[in-house]
Amino acid sequence: MTVYKLDVELNDLKLELLKMFRFVEEMIEQSIKALLERDEELAKKVYEADTFVDQAELDIERHCMKIMLKMQPVAKDFRDVSTVLKVITDIERIGDQASDIAGIVPQISDNKVGCEKTHLPEMGRLAVEMVRDSVNSFIRQDVELAEKTIKADDIMDSKFEEVKQELINEIKENSAIADDAIMFMMIVKYLERIGDHAVNVCEWTDYNNSGEHRKF
Repeated sequence: MTVYKLDVELNDLKLELLKMFRFVEEMIEQSIKALLERDEELAKKVYEADTFVDQAELDIERHCMKIMLKMQPVAKDFRDVSTVLKVITDIERIGDQASDIAGIVPQISDNKVGCEKTHLPEMGRLAVEMVRDSVNSFIRQDVELAEKTIKADDIMDSKFEEVKQELINEIKENSAIADDAIMFMMIVKYLERIGDHAVNVCEWTDYNNSGEHRKF
């Protein structure tokens, strides 16, 4: 009976985690949409949605503690619970960064910078894809998908460097866009950091399978 109850609790925990993941994924999508459309109302909703993510983190922490204290899982079950505690920290930070992007929207003018039409939507899509794949790799314990997601971070890093150089060049050519360019520099840095947190989730997928924590 205890084993059955533990299985039910672990399954419920994964469902909570998945719900938090999906919410954060939508926050990224909506923050980019708000930015591209200069939709301050949508940006405000995304910014305020971070409180849900913070609460979800606390709820999952409590659930993990309840499982550990009441059911005293061992071996792989213990590792399942302990890695969830690690993963929710990265999810919460992804939510923070989506919220930070939304918070910048009201500060940006209607001036367009080059990356807004090209690299920014692409980086936004890649961030969402990396978060989604990192989620699925952890929930399904799919190490191959985790490795694929980790490799995608090289593309994200490359895009960040490319956009950074383009923004520097745009400021040199037209100093009037300097303020907006700096804002966009912050935004692409947030997207790059989202990619890093997705990699962290994948590292915990690898750890949960192997028992060894490797940095990629």
